[in-house]
Amino acid sequence: MLTRGAAPTDHRADHSRDRARPSPGRPRRTGRPPATTARRALLGAALALLLATGPAVPATAADPGAECPPAQPNCSVWDDDPGTPGGGGNGGNNGGDNGGGGGGGVCQWNGRTIPCYDDVLGWFNSNDGCYYKLAEPQPEAPEGWQWYLRTCYGGEVGFQEAQLRETPPPGFGAPPDPEELARRALASISLLAPRAAVAPRKRIGPGLVGLPVWMWAERGANQFGPLSASASDRGLTVTIRAEVDRIVWNMGNGIRVTCTGPGTEYESTGRYAGRRSPDCGYHTGYPKAGTYRVQATTHWSVRWSSSSGQSDSIPGITRTTDPVEIQINELQVVTR
Repeated sequence: MLTRGAAPTDHRADHSRDRARPSPGRPRRTGRPPATTARRALLGAALALLLATGPAVPATAADPGAECPPAQPNCSVWDDDPGTPGGGGNGGNNGGDNGGGGGGGVCQWNGRTIPCYDDVLGWFNSNDGCYYKLAEPQPEAPEGWQWYLRTCYGGEVGFQEAQLRETPPPGFGAPPDPEELARRALASISLLAPRAAVAPRKRIGPGLVGLPVWMWAERGANQFGPLSASASDRGLTVTIRAEVDRIVWNMGNGIRVTCTGPGTEYESTGRYAGRRSPDCGYHTGYPKAGTYRVQATTHWSVRWSSSSGQSDSIPGITRTTDPVEIQINELQVVTR
């Protein structure tokens, strides 16, 4: 026999898983362009100077920080601008936020992702789209039978009824799902795209073909980690640890450079001024002149462990910066 109770408050929620000073002008050319062999020889000399392990050769007065090739007064303009802020978007799985529901897995109903267990409504039965919990107190029932409070989302808003069953409905009594708790913990922390910066910078001045490029990103716990968080349900606690294990720079010409950390900010008077980056750079430089859009993606390692001894990882967590433009010019040579 079925008896229908008063419609309660609707507890539904839609849960988803988800310094350089600017160059005063272009380099001056005098005379006729040199031959190809002479051009290559001068470029090789420039790179040899940049890659030297000894102390940097003092730059010319017109040079804001980088070593210049012979007879080249204006070369790469190295910029220690603070950079472009990241877009904050998620280049991969965000981990999701399952809202106020409980653990017990993740279920799908009518194209929505919902928790398989809700603290108020009980366990979800995907066969009929209803939550079930034992009625309290239990009305009189035949031996071996129990009354359940059934809450359905498929019918009218907040529709509930008492249902007498001999066996529990499918999914009833499922324990908390540690992976869902891990994702809930992940959703409680902010993983941000860092501000990205390169040297040279287009808006400050151009670089040159074949000269090294520096890349670095904003440092911080929310940009690189490590960060920790926990989530609990019905006696089970899951703790996560998130940190970036690599940052991949898309140089805008089909080349990708992978760095294990945020890189080193370029300083025109620093230890590595006029040389290639010690830890994150496009060392060979661009082979062709042009304007390129550089973008970086941080790849997060997210590991979780539970109080019951289980452990695993949440894959595919990334954050991508806004692009930074860089202008690369051809090597200009003064002939005598």
